[in-house]
Amino acid sequence: MSSPFNWHNPYPTVRMPVFGRNICSTSHPYAAQAGLKMMQQGGNAIDAAIAAAAALMIVEPVSNGLGSDCFAIVWDGHELHGLNASGVSPADWSLDYFAKKYGRDTHGMTNRPMRGWDSVTVPGAIAGWEALHQRFGSLPLADILQPAIEIAERGHAVAPIVAHKWAAALKELSPQPGFAKAFMPNGRAPLTGEIFHFPAAARALRQIANKGIRDFYEGEIAKSIVEFAQEHQAALKASDLANYQPDWVGTISTRVQGYDVHEIPPNGQGIGALMAMGILENHDLSKYPVDGVDSQHLQIEAMKLAFADIYRYVADPRSMEVSSQQMLNPKYLAKRAGEINLQRATQFTFGMPNTGGTIYLSAADEKGRMISFIQSNYMGFGSGVVEPNWGISFQNRGYGFSSDPQSPNVVAGNKRPFHTIIPAFLTKEVNGKTVPQMSFGVMGGDMQPQGHLQTLLRMLVYQQQPQAACDAPRWKINRDFSLDVEANMDPQTVKGLIERGHVLKKVDDPYMDFGSGQFIWRLSDQIDDGYVAASDSRRDGLAAAY
Repeated sequence: MSSPFNWHNPYPTVRMPVFGRNICSTSHPYAAQAGLKMMQQGGNAIDAAIAAAAALMIVEPVSNGLGSDCFAIVWDGHELHGLNASGVSPADWSLDYFAKKYGRDTHGMTNRPMRGWDSVTVPGAIAGWEALHQRFGSLPLADILQPAIEIAERGHAVAPIVAHKWAAALKELSPQPGFAKAFMPNGRAPLTGEIFHFPAAARALRQIANKGIRDFYEGEIAKSIVEFAQEHQAALKASDLANYQPDWVGTISTRVQGYDVHEIPPNGQGIGALMAMGILENHDLSKYPVDGVDSQHLQIEAMKLAFADIYRYVADPRSMEVSSQQMLNPKYLAKRAGEINLQRATQFTFGMPNTGGTIYLSAADEKGRMISFIQSNYMGFGSGVVEPNWGISFQNRGYGFSSDPQSPNVVAGNKRPFHTIIPAFLTKEVNGKTVPQMSFGVMGGDMQPQGHLQTLLRMLVYQQQPQAACDAPRWKINRDFSLDVEANMDPQTVKGLIERGHVLKKVDDPYMDFGSGQFIWRLSDQIDDGYVAASDSRRDGLAAAY
């Protein structure tokens, strides 16, 4: 089978595509090597993903930790499986709970904190590991967690981009409970190349390896979490932890250029990427130059249309007013596509469907198993709260709720908030049979569906190879529909976007704003031909293979 790609890379890069029959691609070299080590020891891609995820909690704490959430899409060799391991809110949360503690703003909306204990939902990532390991794992959990334990105990030299993000977070997060003790050795952030030890997290991982993952939710670790929460007047209770279970939810998909793109269904924003791609199926992008203003304008407008809808409708699926199927209906997306002005930027509002700071990694093995995995604390370090005995850095996903009582995403107890982190997967039909093509994702808050859209269309429409698609300059739509563009974007394209009415903002921190992707593409329909992988140079990452 001939390659669908042009292997030339027209963009400045420090990375080359990596080929192999077993590959682990992550945002940090230690994590990629931890995953590869599992496959070299006879484990599979899912074992590799868990090992890499555990290592990333140690080497990239600016993005995730033991108190993270996670999602995964797994190709087990025969079919796809989708896992939602995002946490639910404490049972006692409500608008009244927050109004009594934090009051209301001048518009009468309930105030809720961005950081601290009252932004923390039940951590789901560790339970997600358990669900993946029980269903697909082949190595003992103790073996899988050993690389992360060793890194935490022996220490590691802090990578450049991690050090940059670490230092930038201190001013806001240093007052939070436990943060300074865990993440400010010597009273500051570690410098690039400085050795960072994380003995408390090593202790937690060793406890989980020896006593099982449920210790985090019902055992000694859970007891420490609840006591720390109570010490700071938080709502989280032992029952909130003990009752939590992740869900196998399958995937939702749309057809793009003859392939099927899969995402996890809401409460995540993956549906936004699918909607934008479905809208663009009604326009012929291929007739426009890949980096020209026409192609970029169409993609931006399609993404804006999708965001207008997902910000209005996406929530815990038990609370949504419309279904994913209604939002992805081809007739509805064609109607939305008709709202795009090819020559002018538009400020879109939501439509009416017919009613009826994150890590991403990917791994694939020589038996054909592939996993798309994402894990996050949100907004960098998350809540800033760190349980001191076990080094548990908690996410702040509770900030993803709405304070609008009319919103389907309004804060309430035992509910999942709107989530930004989204793994993705690509399949195709060959002789009536579904065949896996690529596991992929782009980390970075609201950038994630935008990154999926931009990189995938470069591969499928313009035949750019994965590393080139990864290296290409990106744009990012903000919540107010203004636009950020990377400094290396063609000046004529930027000028053309401004002339069409797009409002550009200055970007202060490119590491935070344009995401970072990992991509593993299957080279042919023959499993033994292996894969090609790309790793984004916007992080310290590595695609490692053999």
